[in-house]
Amino acid sequence: MIVTRKHLHRRTFLRGLGAAIALPLLDSMVPAFASPAVAAASPNRLVFTYIPIGATMKEWTPTGEGSGYTFSRILKPLEPFREDFTVITGLDHHQAEALGDGAGDHARAGAAYLTGVHCKKTGGTDIRAGVSVDQIAARQTESSTRFPSLELGCDDTRIVGACDSGYSCAYQNTISWRTPTSPMPMETNPRAVFERLFGTDNLSLPPAERARKTAERKSILDLVMGQTQSLLGDLGHADRRKVDEYLFAIRELEKRIESVEKIITNTPPPSKNPPASPSSSRII
Repeated sequence: MIVTRKHLHRRTFLRGLGAAIALPLLDSMVPAFASPAVAAASPNRLVFTYIPIGATMKEWTPTGEGSGYTFSRILKPLEPFREDFTVITGLDHHQAEALGDGAGDHARAGAAYLTGVHCKKTGGTDIRAGVSVDQIAARQTESSTRFPSLELGCDDTRIVGACDSGYSCAYQNTISWRTPTSPMPMETNPRAVFERLFGTDNLSLPPAERARKTAERKSILDLVMGQTQSLLGDLGHADRRKVDEYLFAIRELEKRIESVEKIITNTPPPSKNPPASPSSSRII
């Protein structure tokens, strides 16, 4: 067997005109004579997910303690992966309670989730919470990743004005805080997230130009096709399969975004009053 000491850099990108695709961890990225610890290393990911409406916790909480706990109904599908994750309970946030501030549970809960801080009750610009744990982690990893953090949401929201019983919308509509007074806005547009990750940013263009670019848009995979073919020729069978699966997943994501955009574009705006509905209503 001939062993060359050549290997791909962990941060290798497939590049094209205005686009870049980071690759998953490949066998070719591990040096031939690397120690077992290096060879077994994989990129770490830290994800925080928030459900603002809450959940029926008894359906999520397992019975018992230690490794022999019994899975709850909702967690049951994860039972085959028991050794790969840990369920932690007892993480209630006392600082999310009213503590004399009255109503506003939604806003307080969102603000305290990752900061552990009882936010200042205000609907103005003098907001104050705390630095969130995701941003603390981002500061430690920002030198080794393209994006220190991504703040993503599902609903189109705002972080100005008052939203919940005298609390600023900033508390309710983001869970990420760079400083105690600087909330991180959530990105809710999947196209904007895709463009940010892969570099084909058309969002700053004028509307007419953006529409033309959208109509002419190619898959990002087309933009990097030349370098992709060159790279695949130098990879082993396992790595070629992994890259193929990865690029297939990217294309599937593109198609899903395109499908959603078509639905939004072709959906007529709602009428002022639904059919057969009264022009005004009153509480009886």
